[in-house]
Amino acid sequence: MTERKEAWPARLALVAVVALALAACGVGGGGSGGTPTKGGTATFALLPDTKANYIFPMAPIQYFSVANFDQFQVLMVRPLYWFGNNGSVALNDQLSLAAEPQYSDDGKTVTIRLKNYRWSNGQPVTSRDVEFWMNLLRANKTSYAAYLAGGFPDNVVSMRFPDSQTAVFTLDKQYSSYFFTYNQLSEITPIPQAVWDRTSVNGPVGDYDRTPDGATAVYNFLDSQAKDLSTYATNPLWQVVDGPWHLKSFSTDGTLEMVPNPSYSGPVKPQLASFKELPFTTDSAEFNVLRAGQVDYGYIPVQDLAQRSYMSSHGYSYQPWTGWQITYVALNNSSPTVGPIFNQLYVRQAMQHLIDEEGWIKNILKDTGYPTYGPVPLKPTSKFLDAAEQRNPYPFDAAKAVSLLKAHGWDVKPDGVSTCQSPGTGASQCGDGIPAGTKLQFALQYASGSVYLQQEMEAMKSDFSKAGIQLNLTQQPFDSVIANAVPCTPGKPCGWDVANWGGGWIYAPDYFPTGDEIFASGAGNNNGAFSDPKLDQLIAQTTTDSSLKAIQQYEDYGSQDLPVLWTPVAQGQLSEIRTSLHGTGPQDPIFNLTPENWFFTK
Repeated sequence: MTERKEAWPARLALVAVVALALAACGVGGGGSGGTPTKGGTATFALLPDTKANYIFPMAPIQYFSVANFDQFQVLMVRPLYWFGNNGSVALNDQLSLAAEPQYSDDGKTVTIRLKNYRWSNGQPVTSRDVEFWMNLLRANKTSYAAYLAGGFPDNVVSMRFPDSQTAVFTLDKQYSSYFFTYNQLSEITPIPQAVWDRTSVNGPVGDYDRTPDGATAVYNFLDSQAKDLSTYATNPLWQVVDGPWHLKSFSTDGTLEMVPNPSYSGPVKPQLASFKELPFTTDSAEFNVLRAGQVDYGYIPVQDLAQRSYMSSHGYSYQPWTGWQITYVALNNSSPTVGPIFNQLYVRQAMQHLIDEEGWIKNILKDTGYPTYGPVPLKPTSKFLDAAEQRNPYPFDAAKAVSLLKAHGWDVKPDGVSTCQSPGTGASQCGDGIPAGTKLQFALQYASGSVYLQQEMEAMKSDFSKAGIQLNLTQQPFDSVIANAVPCTPGKPCGWDVANWGGGWIYAPDYFPTGDEIFASGAGNNNGAFSDPKLDQLIAQTTTDSSLKAIQQYEDYGSQDLPVLWTPVAQGQLSEIRTSLHGTGPQDPIFNLTPENWFFTK
């Protein structure tokens, strides 16, 4: 879950210089040969301690995850525009609910024309369903994880719906059409107004969304229903879908089964009889089940890579899954206690110097991972990545970390706890808001279930101690970590210092990697409330300037500025796919699941 801006003289086409042109990252299926069969049930293993737990597409930050969006919601309710095309992060016209958006010559008006899709109750998907989404979003924008003040939908100054298939948005200024399509229109999911526009279970459907108070009441109702996991498979709200799949059963432990939607209007109809997702608390538990041949599409943990040959000899194909992602550890800049420390660039620099990315990749990830040096992914290959971000600006160097802290007034105690001995805002002092005696001692919560992540965090704790930075490690399920890692609010307890949910950020539903959703001040997914006016200015520039120069200025500054601590990317997963299961590749870099493409062979 998801993962940007100088004015340009004329609107650029979507195939402009910033086109992703990402390399494909998989193969066509689990194996080759055999006679295709219709039917059968395919099972998919979820990553450790991750599961679907929110069904309403307008998700708050604590539910904004791959498990909820890319691997659950979109199977049933399709976004307006589908991104992901043959292993690349690109607009997929074939699978989108609307034709490519048309921009006016001045770039301030965009027209969207829907295709002929239908809901599973037989009703057409119309512009009223787009309006319904927009009205709910406008009235409840601060509850939506992808919201950034001044961004979408604030930058849409008016909307018109001239007919049932057309939506026209007037924008507050000229944007790069690439940015607006990939990072703004990408956030729209038409939802069934004729079924969901209600404020209570037994109340009538109305046009409540057309007033702010009504839209708030509707949102609150849908949010409450989405939190009642036990009714997902029976609640009439969630039975109306326009995607290829329909939810048959759902367990609060994360086990779910989907069956084909017989009314699906899209071009690819499911061939399987059903599709199941299976949860696991640890990667070792998953591998035991996979090794026993009880999962069709699973993964081999890093610590078990020596068993690849065993899996190959038992009918599985090894296919690493590379995501359009960066990985990092979030720092709580909004905390009244530790925030003033993390707000000091030199502290973040010292901490980054203590993260041995190359060592982790070699010794923990067994050379299956790759570094994160800044806000643009190193893989898959893209035109956005410049030479500067392919070099580590903060290589592992404990002596450098110690030197930085000492130069800014800290009494450094390796293997102990360093303290501030020179408070103040001078060049050689600890910094604003840091009193004398403040300790470099932090609680770090990370996601449970993965051996490699535990090893990384233990290595981080050990290396941080070389500069007297004490990390107190605790594990929580993935869902708990992302729920806890939110900005602090005045008057409420703030229970976290440092958080690592293990996955960093997938650039979705903002596919152009500009950082507006995760690093801009006030962004919905800016977990630690990081704020830097210069970074904000560079992010804003990429929304209107489609040139490579704009995105590269942003990424170069962002890599140095450290809004988070960069850590290596573990491959999205080291997939093991049954050779009789086809249509699974190339694996999507956004981690979308498309089991409607899958089929078994005899």
